[in-house]
Amino acid sequence: MNINYDYYRVFYYVAQYRNITLAANAMLYNQPNVTRTIKKLESELGCTLFVRSNRGVTLTPEGEKLYEHIKIAVAQIELAEEELSSARSLQYGLVSIGVTEVALRTFLLPVLNEYRKRYPSIRLNISNFTTSQAISSLKSGLVDIAVVTTPMGDIRGLRSRTLKTFRELAVCGESFAALSERELSLRELTEYPIVSLGSQAKSYELYQNWFAEHNLSFEPVVELATADQILPVVKNNLGIGFVPESFLEDESGGKIYRLRLKERTPERSIVLLRREDASLSIAANKIYELIDARQT
Repeated sequence: MNINYDYYRVFYYVAQYRNITLAANAMLYNQPNVTRTIKKLESELGCTLFVRSNRGVTLTPEGEKLYEHIKIAVAQIELAEEELSSARSLQYGLVSIGVTEVALRTFLLPVLNEYRKRYPSIRLNISNFTTSQAISSLKSGLVDIAVVTTPMGDIRGLRSRTLKTFRELAVCGESFAALSERELSLRELTEYPIVSLGSQAKSYELYQNWFAEHNLSFEPVVELATADQILPVVKNNLGIGFVPESFLEDESGGKIYRLRLKERTPERSIVLLRREDASLSIAANKIYELIDARQT
């Protein structure tokens, strides 16, 4: 059977109110239309669903059976409509974001703050990844969007938008403070211990290639899991590291020293990514637009 859903909806309200007039008022229909719809449904199903009386209507045994099923279906449909309405008004929703530590600290945090002010009912799930992990999670559908740092590797199937470019600074702790008093060549830098992310990180590959361009080997003595570990390790004089300038904003007390290099560090970018073959939810699309609008 291919019966119009509206017939069942009318049946549901009449069964609920046990009165055609009250049901019509609840649906903002007129009474004759409700009566005709019930007759059409009874004709389609080949059975009587209601017994009419001066007091209203009563369900027949066939009507009772139908109502037991219809009330579940209508309740689920109305629940779905309410959830979609809440999503449209941004009173409900969850957004998952995969982000690198550098992208989070140098770009994304103020955007997340603004988003929470605008849409306090939306929950945010922020996953701290390497660039490769964030891209893999995005392709697998585990996150809605990703904000990563270059280099990125294979981003086929993803839509990308460059948000910001930056260069990192070479920094050291007190044990190497004398180096900050003069300009250093990259070759001189290789005479000292280097701290970096591990070889699985794209930034490791970036610096490895940069050193190779100057016929030098990139051989860190300390490899770390996340970018936020670099400064504490440098502070404790385990070696020289490379960090974005914004990482130094909260540093005080003279324990971190900036080094002046003759060669410019490689340019990097913060990039916004989303899948080309998937639509974003209303909540996710709002944060995507907010991030995109903050391009610098």
